[in-house]
Amino acid sequence: MEMNASYTSFVAVGDSFTEGMSDLLPDGTYRGWADLLAARLAARTPGFRYANLAVRGKLIGQIVDEQVGAAAAMGADVVTLVGGLNDTLRPKCDMVRVRDLLEEAVERLAPSCKTLVLMRSPGRSGPVLKRFSPRMEELFAHVDALAARHGALVVDLYGSSVLSDQRMWDVDRLHLTAEGHGRVAEAVWQTLGLDAEVDWQALLPPAVRTNWAARRAADLRFARRHLGPWIGRRLTGRSSGDGRPAKRPELLPYEPPAW
Repeated sequence: MEMNASYTSFVAVGDSFTEGMSDLLPDGTYRGWADLLAARLAARTPGFRYANLAVRGKLIGQIVDEQVGAAAAMGADVVTLVGGLNDTLRPKCDMVRVRDLLEEAVERLAPSCKTLVLMRSPGRSGPVLKRFSPRMEELFAHVDALAARHGALVVDLYGSSVLSDQRMWDVDRLHLTAEGHGRVAEAVWQTLGLDAEVDWQALLPPAVRTNWAARRAADLRFARRHLGPWIGRRLTGRSSGDGRPAKRPELLPYEPPAW
């Protein structure tokens, strides 16, 4: 796919990663890498337009049903599609269906835009990632194959050492911090062929190791506040995004928020 230094519009499709959790702003809303990327693209192009259809908790089937058609109809210069990871984290996951739905999404989006961007999503180091890594790697191998077939770009975040650093992840251990989202925005920026501003893969300074008691206390807080509710939603089929509208449902001129 031909890269163009001048992009006039951008549509983001996906789940909580693209919605921007957990890059929390003072007003209680989330920013995230897609908003950061849109702001930088808008600074280069007068009249730049941006839509973000992402909703937290969405599975790939929901993304296809609720977001892909709308995104394709917008005819944007750049479309980013990140989905399927929520499916891989479910107790039961039909990977054949996930691959088929992702393929359907790419087949519908690729002809609708000038540049389709796919991602190998980042993963936090630890036992949870190790447990689900076979499914994730199967998903990302499919992403690579689809990108090659349809001329899409791929941002490889999964292979990034710095994004696997636990300090890049919020206390819920599922979503990136503001620093992590900033790194992702820069990675997509560079993948689009734009001049690098920073080394997004630069490692953090060595971590100061906490004592055993502090680590166990943090584990207990995580289990009570985040892991327990997350497991409950998985078991009951509920989602954190149920009933929630798209973040920015229309492709409108971008205006900088008061951050």
